[in-house]
Amino acid sequence: MGVSLDGYVAGPAGQIDWSAPDEELHRLHNHLTSQIGVHLCGRRLYETMVCWETAERRPGLADFELEFAGIWQAIPKLVFSTTLDHVEGNASLATGSLADEVARLKAEPGGDIEVGGPGLASQCIQLGLVDEFRLFVSPVVLGGGTPYFPPLAQPIDVELSETRTFAGRVLYLRYMRTDGRD
Repeated sequence: MGVSLDGYVAGPAGQIDWSAPDEELHRLHNHLTSQIGVHLCGRRLYETMVCWETAERRPGLADFELEFAGIWQAIPKLVFSTTLDHVEGNASLATGSLADEVARLKAEPGGDIEVGGPGLASQCIQLGLVDEFRLFVSPVVLGGGTPYFPPLAQPIDVELSETRTFAGRVLYLRYMRTDGRD
């Protein structure tokens, strides 16, 4: 997820306009997204991203945006919501608990499970379901908003495994858990 220098994924009023990727960063997102086996998302992220299901109908999109749309459309998505009664495209509504659904998906063959959206990601972090953290740190200090990390009962040990700096001054940081759990 995109994160401000002071650790927020959205500003005090929910704004995320400060985190829009430039072409170079978008192409990395395209590559990373193409490696996903299934994407877990909450209702708000699903509603934000559903526009990619019909992106090819919108005039004026750049080639890298159309590429992302094709990648996004192909990925199975599992939506966690208590208010939605239907979803579009290659998405389905979760019927089990978050922990049960993740356990089921881990037992199936396929690519990585990615969690998107701060609310659902926070739940996964608190349940110990996250093995890797990918932060796209933007050079902005928001002073408040939705935090990247939830309150934790105990620390999570991680090791930096990858970094990359983009021309738009965004810093990509990839951390792997090292606390010895499976």
